[in-house]
Amino acid sequence: MRLLPRNEAFFDLFTEVANRNKEAAQYLHDLFEASPDRRTPIVEALKRLEHEADQVTHEVVNRLDRTFITPLDREDIHQLASDLDDVMDAMDGTARRSQIFRLGAAPDGVKQLTEVIQRMVATLAEAVGGLKKGDDVMRFCVDAKRLEEEGDAIYHEALGFLFATERDHDDRDHPRHGGVHQACFSVMDSRMLATSSP
Repeated sequence: MRLLPRNEAFFDLFTEVANRNKEAAQYLHDLFEASPDRRTPIVEALKRLEHEADQVTHEVVNRLDRTFITPLDREDIHQLASDLDDVMDAMDGTARRSQIFRLGAAPDGVKQLTEVIQRMVATLAEAVGGLKKGDDVMRFCVDAKRLEEEGDAIYHEALGFLFATERDHDDRDHPRHGGVHQACFSVMDSRMLATSSP
C-alpha cells in the first residue's frame, strides 16, 4: 500500500514523444524516397511533429516541477525527456539540411540509413513503452546496439564510396551528399539512440 500515489503520467508522455519519433522517422524515410520537388510538404510535416514533441517535453518538465513523488528519479525523467526530444530534433535538422542543400536524388546510403533509423526509433519506442509495465528493456538495448553497428557500417561504406567516386559527381553534389549522410548519422548517434545500447 502506498501512502502517496506516484504520478504515472510521465510514462504516457514519454510514449507520446516516442510515437511521434516513430512517425518522424517514417517522414524522414519518405523524404529521401521522394523526388526533390515533392519534399517540402514532408519537411513541413516533420517540423509540425517536432513542435508537438516539444510541447509534450515541456509538459514533462512542468509536471516534474509539480509532482512530489515520481515513478523514476527526477534526473532520469528529465534526461529521458531531453534525450527523446534530441532524437526528434536530429531528424528535423536532417530534413531541414536536405532543403538547405537543395539535395537532388538521395544517395542509396542515405536511404539505407533512414531505414536503420526507422528500426532504431521503433526499438526505442518499444523500450519506452515497456518502462511503465516494468519490463526488462535490456533486450531492446541489445537490438539498438546491433542497429547502431549496422548504421555505422552503412555510413562508413557510403562515405567511402562517395570519396572514391567524387570525380564522377558534380562538385556541388559531393559536399551535399556528405552533409546529408552526416546528418543521418547524427540521428543514429544522438544520445538517446546511442546510449540505449548496453
